[in-house]
Order: sequence, then structure tokens, then C-alpha cells
Amino acid sequence: MDLDLDGNSALVTASSSGLGFASAQALAAEGANVMLCGRDEKRLEAARDEIAETATGEVRAQQADLTAPADVSQLVTETVDAFGGLDHLVTSAGGPPSTTFLGTDERDWYQAYDQLVMSVVWTIEEAHAHLLESDYGSITCITSRTVREVADGLLLSNSVRRSVIGLVKTVSREFAPEIRVNAVLPGTIETPRIEELIEANIDRGVYDDYEEGLTALASEIPMDRIGEPRELGDIVAVLSSPCASFVNGVAVPIDGGLLRS
Repeated sequence: MDLDLDGNSALVTASSSGLGFASAQALAAEGANVMLCGRDEKRLEAARDEIAETATGEVRAQQADLTAPADVSQLVTETVDAFGGLDHLVTSAGGPPSTTFLGTDERDWYQAYDQLVMSVVWTIEEAHAHLLESDYGSITCITSRTVREVADGLLLSNSVRRSVIGLVKTVSREFAPEIRVNAVLPGTIETPRIEELIEANIDRGVYDDYEEGLTALASEIPMDRIGEPRELGDIVAVLSSPCASFVNGVAVPIDGGLLRS
């Protein structure tokens, strides 16, 4: 299917690896001009070069810390200057550390809120005027299945990410019809984040090794496997495209049927 994204411009945050990378890769393969961002310059450059191998649009990269509003403002400015405008925004962020309530201090809460919520708020604030000028304006926020069902040991993700869903639903009504706003809820997908969580459970004695962790996670999923990042990235591309022109204010699970709610 042609998603009709040729020549569109997209900014994908936290896109040097994981689900942000997969989303940027999918958009670039469909002909969109894509700006990547990340904090690690070397990893960001490697991501840009890899995506460029299959891209039919232009791929650029800008180093940025999404918890620094000045960096976010510069990131959006650089994107607009590079591509002459902005049509699609995809927000992503790395997950906070695995922790429990009694093992979490006040600073952890504030850091998680800046990382997962305020990064989205600041990016949308900066991008809004440019998206409003587009004929195809869209925002897609990558969150987590934990906004619907909590996961043991993921206190901060369980608690804080739900704010993004409230934000998505609210601005989807405020910004329509000019800008569509949606969310995707990844389940168990093999990314560096999942690797970190498995390693944390190995340290706790839950699993003996990484393969045991993968097998255990897959056993909970009706599809009997964990997901690939690009399987989520492709849905992000669809939601950004005119093919989803009547889809607004939804939160789509990409989880192989894991959620029971």
C-alpha cells in the first residue's frame, strides 16, 4: 500500500534506537523526510546512516536532550529549517528504571515525569504552529501497554505514562480537524528497553539467562512470540498517513494480544 507520505516531513524523537528508530525507519522508507534525535551523537549518526540505506526521503539527525526545553525548541527549529515545514510528529522516550514504590525517591518521580510527559508537552508546544500549517498534520505518541495494565516492577512507567494518554485524548479534540493526535501502546517488543528489563530480572534471580527471559515473556502472548520494532514502526507510519485520515484520539495496542482489557 502506498501511504502517500512522499515529500512529507517528520520529526521522530528518541529515534537513535528502539521504537523511535523503527518508526523513523518506516516513515523514511515511505518517502518522508525524517529528522532523528538522541543524546548520544555516535549512536545517532549510526542510526541516521542505517535508515538512509532504505530511505526514499531525506534523513537528518540532531543531538538533543528531550528533558531540556531549549534543546527541544532547537530541534523543532532545525527540522523546519531543514525540510521547509513539519507534517508529522512522533514522540518517543526511553523507559524509566525498573523499581518498586519503596525503592523510589522523590527525585525519581520528577525525572520520570520530565522524561515521559514533559518531553511530549514541550515537543508538541514547539511543533504545534508548524503542524497547523500542514495539510497532513499528525502527532503519534509512543507510550506503553502499562497505561492500561500495570506491569510488576515498573512503578514509574505504570504511573506516569498514563498522563500522556490523557494529553493525547484532550489535544486530539482541541487540535482537530487540522491535526490528528493518536497513541500506540507497545507490548513486549525486542528493544534495548526489553533487554534491560530482562537483565534486571536476571539480577533478581527471576531468570537464569536472557533466552529464558525471552521465552517466558513470549509465553504470555497469544501470538507466541515477542514483537519486532518495525511491526510497531509500520503502524506509526500508517497512523501518520492519509490512510488514517479519520483516526483521531485513539490508543492502539501493538502487543500480539497480550492485553486482556
